[in-house]
Amino acid sequence: MKLVLLTYGTEGDTRPLAALGHALREAGHEVVLLGDARTLGTAHALGIPATPLSGDIRELFAEWGRQGPRGTAKAMVALTNRHTAAWMRETLAAAEGCDAIVTSGLAGFVGLSVAEYLKVPAVIAGMIPLTPSREFPSPFLPPAWVPAWLNRASLAFTNKLFWLAFKKALNRARAEVLALPPRKTVWKDLPVLYGISPTLLPSPADWPANARLCGQWLPPTGESYAPPPVLAAFLAAGTAPVYVGFGSMTGIDMPAMLDAVIAALDGRRAVFWPGWNGMGGVSLPDNVLCIDATPHDWLFPRMIAVIHHGGSGTTHSALQAGKPSIVMPFAGDQAFWADRLRRLGVAPVALSAASPDAAALAAALDFVARETVVTRAAELGRRIAREDGLATAVAAIEGILAG
Repeated sequence: MKLVLLTYGTEGDTRPLAALGHALREAGHEVVLLGDARTLGTAHALGIPATPLSGDIRELFAEWGRQGPRGTAKAMVALTNRHTAAWMRETLAAAEGCDAIVTSGLAGFVGLSVAEYLKVPAVIAGMIPLTPSREFPSPFLPPAWVPAWLNRASLAFTNKLFWLAFKKALNRARAEVLALPPRKTVWKDLPVLYGISPTLLPSPADWPANARLCGQWLPPTGESYAPPPVLAAFLAAGTAPVYVGFGSMTGIDMPAMLDAVIAALDGRRAVFWPGWNGMGGVSLPDNVLCIDATPHDWLFPRMIAVIHHGGSGTTHSALQAGKPSIVMPFAGDQAFWADRLRRLGVAPVALSAASPDAAALAAALDFVARETVVTRAAELGRRIAREDGLATAVAAIEGILAG
């Protein structure tokens, strides 16, 4: 079968789809992946045909630096609506003759519309739980804001807000590109597959049969990875370091962030990945090594703890490596994942990314060094390692398409 995998978002959105695409190809299917040009590196490395979509996802996180989370949300809506018609044309060109479309991220509604036009099955994929449940609140609201009795309503509410924000531009593109009538409501009862571990988020008892947690979708890169000599030498030269990295986040006051981190480390060893934000002209002390992008499944098992932004992929990878986390959320669903780790006992309460505080970071480092926390993280790592999210997802897709 020929399958189109469509997403638009950060590395954390695209990398799992690349992993799924690789697994589908290994199962004998033809695959093409569409996503933001900056996020397609994993697909290229895995030999997956990939086509860039219009736009630049970095616009979102530049707004975080200027206006905070509210600015990011506005920029997300503006970027999506500005490029909806282009994404629809680009997806249609890639999807001619396909057997199904797997669609996710900010391009999710575009993929569903193209599948409707081509009269092929659509499968919704996601790394954020969007199916309402009484067991957790909307990932897009601060967890402390939502009392448990409003969990289900909170997710229905934010889903409705997304639909209202994107509906006008989507229906205009449906008319212009596909000559389809406008949609008044979102699609219902379509299969939804989540690249989320049930160890991290237990499968809700009240979910419908069409929604399923598969487990993490992780690219198979770690086993073949050979670290650069400077990283190998640093790891061999002393005790296991702390990882510090904030992935695709930009707009960070990196001098302030690194001043707080370095002070909190108080001489402890660390590796630091600048990510999309860059170094900000900061010089690092000898106990902190600046590294290039490194596969998490290779690197994190060699760490003692992971300081990160709380993206779904990094959260999963830290947990699978059996390491405690310190989470500094920036936007979106990151506070949700920080709270999940806290509930599991492998992370302290989330820290502020906007106002990094050395004393709070030092206390968090003391927390993740506790024997009970280290033991709990290792136990959860062994549990999540027994899952096979990609095999589960491939089998589910094949079952869906077999009818």
